[in-house]
Amino acid sequence: MRLGVLDVGSNTVHLLVVDAHQGARPLPAYSHKADLRLAAHLEDGDRLSEEGETRLRAFVDEALQIAEDKGVEDLVAFATSAVRDASNGEEVLARLRTQTRVDISALSGEEEARLTFLAVRRWSGWSSGRLLVVDIGGGSLEIAVGIDEEPDAAFSLPLGAGRLTRDWFTADPPSPDEVRGLRRHVRAEIARHVGEVARYGPPDHAVATSKTFKQLARIGGAAPSGDGPYQRRVLRDAELTEWADRLARMPAAERAGLPGVSERRAPQLPAGAIVADAAMDLLGLAELEVCPWALREGVILRRLDMITG
Repeated sequence: MRLGVLDVGSNTVHLLVVDAHQGARPLPAYSHKADLRLAAHLEDGDRLSEEGETRLRAFVDEALQIAEDKGVEDLVAFATSAVRDASNGEEVLARLRTQTRVDISALSGEEEARLTFLAVRRWSGWSSGRLLVVDIGGGSLEIAVGIDEEPDAAFSLPLGAGRLTRDWFTADPPSPDEVRGLRRHVRAEIARHVGEVARYGPPDHAVATSKTFKQLARIGGAAPSGDGPYQRRVLRDAELTEWADRLARMPAAERAGLPGVSERRAPQLPAGAIVADAAMDLLGLAELEVCPWALREGVILRRLDMITG
């Protein structure tokens, strides 16, 4: 069957159309996305602005027309941290449900971590043993660990690359004091949760997902995306530590010239690198393998399980 997934993220809103059936991997058929930067449309600290809501409604209307044109039989829609954390987020989603008749719900941070873990487990297979999965989004950091398809532990922290850039950096590039302050904050936040992962023992396979990790791996020499999803791509902590320092000293325009780094994501890459470096160091990970599947694929797989189960 043809499924559609509408992902309302902190930076990007994305419609992914896939052909899928039980026992087979979902095959992407069409992708449509827009850089709405909803997290930048928060007023008074945590309220989604009228302009942000209007832009989101316009994209949803457009996505529904595309889904119809592409023959989508079932559409799953969800929102992540930007809408979830907005004080009026549920009001916005309720209006969208009424206006568009699309059931858009806000995933909790733990649900994000669990669904991303499911996607990585299906991609990596049972032979990967105990999995540790780390994902850095625009608004939050998700970590999950486990031996089965449901993780033993899964949690979310407000350490997304976009959120931290807005909250901690005032200049381009940020000042050394701002970088040090953010580094202390990130490490303290992650350190509080290391025990939740360590109690299950060392992972057999440590995996990263998300654009942030893909870009950091590419900067470190990993194969470009054009080489396809089956190339093994690895991010090593020793290289990342050096790059985290270098990225923080570069202006955004210079970062955008690095391999695999897009102009629109270049401003938040230093914060993302600080989070990635802290997570790898505190969790004792010498390297992370980058997985092409993440939250959207987890949502698709869970939906297929529900339909065909």
